[in-house]
Amino acid sequence: MGVSSSVARLILSLFCLLFLALPMPSQLAHAQAEKRSVSYEEKKRQTNDIAVTIVTSGLSCTCARFAEDIRNVVNDLRPDGLRVLPVLGIGGLQNLNDVLFLKGIDMGVVDEDNLRLLKKRDPKLYANIEHRVQYITKLYNSEFHVLARNEIRSYDDLRDKKVNFNLKDSQTEVTADIVFSMLNIDVQRSNYDNDEAIKKLRDGEISAMIILTGAPQAALAKLRKEDGVHFLPLDQASLPGHDVRPIFDNYMAGEITHEHYPALVAEGTSVPTIANRALLVAYSWPENSSRHKRIARFVDEFFERIYEFHDGARHPKWKDVNLAQEIPGWTRFKPAADWLARRRQVVASGGGNTSDNLKVAFERFIESYIATTGQKTLSAREREAVFTKFEQLLKRQSAR
Repeated sequence: MGVSSSVARLILSLFCLLFLALPMPSQLAHAQAEKRSVSYEEKKRQTNDIAVTIVTSGLSCTCARFAEDIRNVVNDLRPDGLRVLPVLGIGGLQNLNDVLFLKGIDMGVVDEDNLRLLKKRDPKLYANIEHRVQYITKLYNSEFHVLARNEIRSYDDLRDKKVNFNLKDSQTEVTADIVFSMLNIDVQRSNYDNDEAIKKLRDGEISAMIILTGAPQAALAKLRKEDGVHFLPLDQASLPGHDVRPIFDNYMAGEITHEHYPALVAEGTSVPTIANRALLVAYSWPENSSRHKRIARFVDEFFERIYEFHDGARHPKWKDVNLAQEIPGWTRFKPAADWLARRRQVVASGGGNTSDNLKVAFERFIESYIATTGQKTLSAREREAVFTKFEQLLKRQSAR
């Protein structure tokens, strides 16, 4: 009996010692958390390894909405994912300069003519810019909006009047300077931001304001007919005393429609204007660098998911995107060119049905379209519109 009691006490003591030696649930949780946690330096490295930046213009700019859409679709915050950081810049030539010179900027939204204008401004400084900044894809067409008070009926009526050219060195100011110089129309220029310019236009302090951006532009979409403003047309018919051909040699024909601004453009009508292509560009880092690899990973992810941007929740200008479109005077960023080449190989081998590369099918689609509509030829802008219909048809077929 005594022996049994001693053994029992010994066993109980050993059990207690064993129990005390085992980690408690809270200790286990803490140990697991320590195992999962990373050092400050490692977390810093992970955070930077997945980040790419895109510089845009102001918040109301179509380019900012595009960058936000890209962020919402592409973002993946896992350690091996990808994070898109939109950065608010000034726009225009400054965006291209930021991609070229500013630390921490990988990509930017710029206009097609920026390359030519910078090389003309300083041929030595920008001599080889096309090798350092290259385009990933064309995004959308930026329409030239000239919003004037109702008493102003044409560009000629703006002579010696107060006209806002948007911010200094913005793309709007650059393009407006070219247009008004070609028309030989002198005005009193100001450089207010869009919100301030709209207020001054309503109050009669300025006669017109200019914005080069993809329609519809958020700030202008808020205006109503009661505000006493309208868009000025830019074509030969509206400017009979001018030769506008040099302007259209530099820019595409565009239009501002009722669908863009229902309150300012009558249903069934449109306002002729010019347009410029907005491009997504990247700095061409050495191919073995970490920044080049990050941008290349972004290109693959962005291109592979391009049809997710055709959702009605995204900006309507996504319908303008044509990944395969070549931009004269620019060099394609190699990872983007490689992605398109891979897609061409897939199509050539019969393993895919990518609209960007089905040139033969598109030409047949064009022939069918012409036969149906009775048109003999299509302008470049009309071909872009038909290409959009072609892409939508392929998407529906693929879904089926």
